[in-house]
Amino acid sequence: MPHKPSPSSSPTGASAPQLSGLTASLVATLKERIVAWEYPPEHRLTEEALCAEFGVSRSPVREALRALVTGGFVAKLANRGYAVRQLDLREIEELYDLRKALELYVVEQLARNGRARPEVPALHQAWSKVLAGPKRRGEELAAMDAAFHETLAAAAGNSMLVAELRKINERLFVFRMLDFGQPDRQRTTCRQHMKVIERILAGDAAGARAAMASNIEDGRANVDTSIKEALAKAFAVTRPRAAGAHAPGKPSRRARPA
Repeated sequence: MPHKPSPSSSPTGASAPQLSGLTASLVATLKERIVAWEYPPEHRLTEEALCAEFGVSRSPVREALRALVTGGFVAKLANRGYAVRQLDLREIEELYDLRKALELYVVEQLARNGRARPEVPALHQAWSKVLAGPKRRGEELAAMDAAFHETLAAAAGNSMLVAELRKINERLFVFRMLDFGQPDRQRTTCRQHMKVIERILAGDAAGARAAMASNIEDGRANVDTSIKEALAKAFAVTRPRAAGAHAPGKPSRRARPA
């Protein structure tokens, strides 16, 4: 019996397009497999195999694969197939460094000049409700987290900075899903976000920078740990192979195109 994809209405990111119900279900199922490392880096995906597994036509599978390419989960190959994106650990580190530099500037500017912006206290109220509410899925939290940081950037009034931060968030989204899959991450994120806002409203630029730095570095550390654990599992699965064969879970230290 073909495996039916699990339904999902969770957002895939701040700028994700709207997908049909079947396509969205396929995307959700394939992303879960990638994030859970059921599909390690360089795992091949073909339309034919996915159509057979899920019992669907080529159209929703093709749309799902395109959405995964846009989200940075898979790469389109020259021979018209697809593969789970190879990890580039250096790229991840550089993206976190750039994100941190931009966001520390944002909160410093808001603490000095943007305390009157209505978005700032509204964010505190919103994350207070998340803290008191039910547990949410990792993907949903990752999308909410990206929206929090982009809303702060927009409140600072620099449209070019917002655009750059959004690009960074899109490229990091799959890894931030790993971050928000950690136990108790929802609670700690809520408290960290609320502390950032409290420092901004108090006009404490240094405190706002410190609170934001802590939030970003916690996320970076969680992603690093999750990747290492997942790679260890992938190597354990792929170890029994011919001598000299390439293990698909091996990360790259060299830049690769998206």
